[in-house]
Amino acid sequence: MARTDRRQGWSAPSVRVAFAAAFAVVVVLVGLRLTVRDESHAISWLALPPLAASAFLPWRWVVGVGLASMAAAFVHLWIMFDFGMVGVAAHGVDFLVVSVAVVIAAAVAVVRERDDERMKRLTQLASVVQQAILRPIGERLGPFDVAARYVSARSGAEIGGDLYEALNTEFGVRIIIGDVRGKGLDAVRLSSTVLGSYRHVAFERSDQRCMVNDLDHAVARNAGDEDFVTAILLQERGGTLEILNCGHPPPMLVRDGVATYLEPESMAPPLGLSPSVQELTVRLQPGDRIFLYTDGLAEARKDGEFFPIRERAWSLIGHGNTGDGLASLESALRRWVGGPLTDDIALLLLDYRPESG
Repeated sequence: MARTDRRQGWSAPSVRVAFAAAFAVVVVLVGLRLTVRDESHAISWLALPPLAASAFLPWRWVVGVGLASMAAAFVHLWIMFDFGMVGVAAHGVDFLVVSVAVVIAAAVAVVRERDDERMKRLTQLASVVQQAILRPIGERLGPFDVAARYVSARSGAEIGGDLYEALNTEFGVRIIIGDVRGKGLDAVRLSSTVLGSYRHVAFERSDQRCMVNDLDHAVARNAGDEDFVTAILLQERGGTLEILNCGHPPPMLVRDGVATYLEPESMAPPLGLSPSVQELTVRLQPGDRIFLYTDGLAEARKDGEFFPIRERAWSLIGHGNTGDGLASLESALRRWVGGPLTDDIALLLLDYRPESG
């Protein structure tokens, strides 16, 4: 397995290009030095290629680049002094400089590889934890075609507290989306608490307001003094959508080419802060799409300008299947931001198709 991994590492285009670039530096420096043909100690420049290679190559290849540099220095001096060893020996200090650079570069590469491997393991662990908390949601739930997507802002091991769940209960289809204040393991722990409580009370409580009270108590018992969870609870029964919003960005209804926010008259505080919620009721029509998201999308910006969610909703998520819609939205968002996202994003898209149930 180790040999296979090494071959795969070498076969990566970025590694081959990096190695070729480092070797090219050796060739160029030697060529320049042969052209100048003076008595300066410019061969110490050949310490640069292994140092540069240490930033992206495995340590064995860094040593290879360093040995190539030293061999190039020897050949250059040997030719410059008419194939005599006396002149070569006179530049022992230059060889020492290159040798020390090779040792330092190899040590740097070893440390970097260890850190990369550690980060890889942590990232894999974070992914497993995230997937264990956010269980996959089926493509069909009651009268809805459903798609869920978690967009990570980082390639490292830090994970956030964005959450979602969709369940088909005797009281109708019930859905939650939320966002825990903060990041890291504390946020993940609180997210797990909310989802665990929701998965229980969603099958036990007939009234969503009672569910909010239960979730609020669960957050208050497990959160820190400044922690809270914004959330939206939805319930669909007989074509009627009942929405409770606890300090979360409002869901969006996409209907007949028009996107509108579904906002209550007054916003309730987040879970953990004793919310007193007002229910918003919407009568659904076949083909309606309900879009839910966390504040990573609402706060995404470029040069101080927020991503135009509502203006682009129909073109991105208003047609086609729900999975493709969320993929298109993510691609458009990343192109628009033009750089790394500042926060993780959870996305849910519901397509109301009662005739398909």
